[in-house]
Amino acid sequence: MLIQFQDYLTFENIYFWANFGILPFWLLIIFAPNSKFTQVFVNSIIIPLIISVAYIYIIFQAILFEESFFDIFNLYIGLSDLHTLFATESFLLIFWLHFLGINLFLGSWVSREGVKYNISRTIISIPLILIYLTGPFGLVLFWFLRVFYSKKLKFHD
Repeated sequence: MLIQFQDYLTFENIYFWANFGILPFWLLIIFAPNSKFTQVFVNSIIIPLIISVAYIYIIFQAILFEESFFDIFNLYIGLSDLHTLFATESFLLIFWLHFLGINLFLGSWVSREGVKYNISRTIISIPLILIYLTGPFGLVLFWFLRVFYSKKLKFHD
């Protein structure tokens, strides 16, 4: 039975389920930020734990496929080395899970800050959607909204 489950856990399937599995949590953040369900599933350790397990599984599979895991340090040398690293499916998927996890964390924080500063759900949904799609661009837009609604300029909190 474990062999059948392992055969199902291909990198393509993990990518598919990570992309579509994260969407309900984004919808919760946008449309029901104060619900108990959102608090339990999105603002807790549950989603990062699931992403971490997938992350570790991919690293384990990469080691089994005898991919040189130390090549990851080459990404700091130059853009061509980064391109070479991302040509490997396992490293690309690891970084994609990293991107999804960080963006969900950021979206959760922005949603809580929107509630804290009493920013309309309609207005806060714009930076949240941009964070889902682009990350930093949505964060910058939210920061400008936060400055406007809080009436003060703060670089820390």
